[in-house]
Amino acid sequence: MSYGGDGYDDERDRGVPSQTRTRLPEQDGFADRRPAASPGRSVVTIVGIVLILIAAIVFANRPDDSTGSDGGGTDDGNRPGANPTAPSGQQPVEGFTNGIPSGFPQSAEGAESAAANYVVALGGEGMFQQESRRAIVDTVYSPEFAAQEADAIDRVYSDPDFLSRIGLSESGAAPDGSTFVSRVSPVGTRIIDFAPDRATVAVWYSSLFGIAAVDSLNPVTESWYTNTYDLIWVDGDWKVAAFDQVDGPVPVARDQRASTAEEMAEAVEQYGGFTYAR
Repeated sequence: MSYGGDGYDDERDRGVPSQTRTRLPEQDGFADRRPAASPGRSVVTIVGIVLILIAAIVFANRPDDSTGSDGGGTDDGNRPGANPTAPSGQQPVEGFTNGIPSGFPQSAEGAESAAANYVVALGGEGMFQQESRRAIVDTVYSPEFAAQEADAIDRVYSDPDFLSRIGLSESGAAPDGSTFVSRVSPVGTRIIDFAPDRATVAVWYSSLFGIAAVDSLNPVTESWYTNTYDLIWVDGDWKVAAFDQVDGPVPVARDQRASTAEEMAEAVEQYGGFTYAR
């Protein structure tokens, strides 16, 4: 655990017996005597169908007030509302501590925003350097958790065998001419439980991890996880007091060409991250 995811259309193949249809030639007295469809009636029918579709689209996209005026995405604090992934409209935080967003609102949305930003910090390259790792731990975790677990976290991320397996030196540096990639992208958040001074939030995210190099034995791969954070309100902000991690949900990968090591390294260097807000 890190401290941070052709059917067949032919009826014969489905066991449905085939059928034979015979068309008799038209003869005098048997010709179809049904009157031709009225053009005006056809136009009215088409217009009616279009109006029904428009009404259905408007109905499906109307604002959902069942989640409450605070936009929290839950109707009773525990159960997801009708649009659990819709943004609340709250602005991202303006403050940062050690480069990590901070100063989240004391609300369900604020707890979700904190969890999303914290999973990014805990899953980034900074965790593999001692100085930045200590700053992340002190910023993200509650004082009690940081005091209890900081040394254990250091041992995990500075273990020479672990660093060697993922292609890094004992100092956490990537080999010359290569780029170390460890980046997390939250897909969504969910409030499991909420109270003014505590919250439990699940974050579903994808993770890119590996060494971008032509001869890399640990190329950059994609993984999917869900982290569940127990957050507490401490000194005017949300902090992580405990967490759990499970694999998935994992989507089916498309048949796309994998990028070269150079393309991956350039993308990581050129594309910055985000501040997440619920």
